[in-house]
Amino acid sequence: MATSLFRSALKSGLHKNYLRKTLQASFNLEKILCIHTSSLLNVKGQEINMPSLSPTMTEGNIVKWLKKEGDKISAGDVLCEIQTDKAVMAFETEEEGVLAKILVPDDAKEIKVGALIALMVAEGEDWKSVETPEVKGVAPAASNSQEEELQESEQTTGGNTPGIELNMPSLSPTMSEGTIIKWHKKPGDKVSAGDVLCDIQTDKAVMSFETEEEGTLAKILLGDDSKDVKVGDLIALMVAEGEDWNDVQVPGKKKTKSSVAKEDVQKPKVESQPSSEPTTRHSYDGYSPAVRSLLELYAIDGSKIVGTGKQGKILKGDVLKYVTENHLSIKPPRTVPLPGETSPSKSVTPTVSRPTKGPGYVDIPLTGMRLTIAKRLTESKTMIPHAYATAESNIDSLLGLRKQLKSAGINVSVNDFIIKAVAVALKHCPLVNCHFVKDQVVLQETSDISIAVATESGLITPIVTNADAKALDEISAEIKELAGRARIGKLQLHEFQGGSFTISNLGMFDISEFSAIINPPQCGILAIGSGRSVIALNGKPQTIMTATLSYDSRAVSESAASNFLETLQGLLQTPASLLLTSSANKKRALN
Repeated sequence: MATSLFRSALKSGLHKNYLRKTLQASFNLEKILCIHTSSLLNVKGQEINMPSLSPTMTEGNIVKWLKKEGDKISAGDVLCEIQTDKAVMAFETEEEGVLAKILVPDDAKEIKVGALIALMVAEGEDWKSVETPEVKGVAPAASNSQEEELQESEQTTGGNTPGIELNMPSLSPTMSEGTIIKWHKKPGDKVSAGDVLCDIQTDKAVMSFETEEEGTLAKILLGDDSKDVKVGDLIALMVAEGEDWNDVQVPGKKKTKSSVAKEDVQKPKVESQPSSEPTTRHSYDGYSPAVRSLLELYAIDGSKIVGTGKQGKILKGDVLKYVTENHLSIKPPRTVPLPGETSPSKSVTPTVSRPTKGPGYVDIPLTGMRLTIAKRLTESKTMIPHAYATAESNIDSLLGLRKQLKSAGINVSVNDFIIKAVAVALKHCPLVNCHFVKDQVVLQETSDISIAVATESGLITPIVTNADAKALDEISAEIKELAGRARIGKLQLHEFQGGSFTISNLGMFDISEFSAIINPPQCGILAIGSGRSVIALNGKPQTIMTATLSYDSRAVSESAASNFLETLQGLLQTPASLLLTSSANKKRALN
């Protein structure tokens, strides 16, 4: 096309050299426009990184992509199959959109966890024009104030037998570091699949680290009571059975160096040494605030400064010029007399009385669990709009029924009645039995009740699953067993993570009423107070118990919360129905 235009222009009489310069300029302009418009029109993609599909996984192989570029993706779709250190597992996504670019193809090996493997775009965007960043083997670690780089030592230590690395496992989804409490194996011990190597305190509880490898424990690199060990750090070495474990080779340690050096911040020096002559202060009335501040700061007599303002008024620049010319320094502030003193000129040296005897103070470091609790509760209180509702129930009938059961040899507590009543009430009021996840209300099908249990490490919430379908004595036995293992840190992950609703009972501590903080993603928590005797309108005493519901007002309406408390109140005041199981309750409701 350019050639035909060139020939047409020559026929019309334009000079050849002029035409060549014009066409060259237009071609250059077109290149510039193409470069700039392409960078502006590209779509920024959503990164899909290599997931961690097992607690010990540090890298994996992409076996096969089950989606291709341009395919629509919904939540729960399997993107690809990944071979971990355990098995071949499906990588399901929770995002929705269009798969725009596959950066790591099929059969790619040794892809580090966190490495970028693909890009997505929102539905409706042009997936073909997605921006492609540089693909790196390992995703860079984010740092707020400084970039860090890892440098590995040049030489290994120890013997010549290469060892099997045992790294700090991730024993909970939110665990980033942990403390090694105690090793159950020592160097030289044989290790079989399923053996417990050591106890590790996570951000949730003390959990056992079970290995799936077989061999001999050759070397423990981090011993008992090793604190703040990052997930993925090397903690021990194994060798295959039959190999010389005393000759194991220890890999080089990784050292972290900061790329940003710390700089000392210089502060302005203030004259602090006492001078032999007292500082003379002058009257600073009649000056502007800026001038008066400088005169007071340097203790200058304003009459000595020549003003350059209207009618000789002293300006801020005049004071600064006077300070520079006379090399003045900031004077210490004037001594203010204490109340009751008559001589302001006397400098009084305060005497601090310190206790000579008695116990000192003890710093108690927070455990990982308490740090996590503090963080999550702060996020819950600041991010979730808490609403509250309170109901009082007459529990005289409940206490009488409990006494009858005890005489029959069935020992159940008031808390067991409350757990069963809450579970049944949630079945009658399903709108309260929900989670709030990604701006969506997710109704829960089962009444799984989390019970707050205090331990030495912090608060933990073991779960009674399907509590509405269990008998009171069954709930009682399960609570005792879960609470006992919770206090010694032996709960499994599924036994305290999840749950659809939480109960916090402080009645045994004679707390009449209180409000609790919601445990996300749950949308409700019930705070139970103690039973207290009051005089009814008929003049007879009755036992009243207060229950305060804290609920997420984004997910639970006021009417739903009121219906739940009304149902719960009815169940607690007529507790005979709680002796029935869920199937019996259903038959009773149908009749």
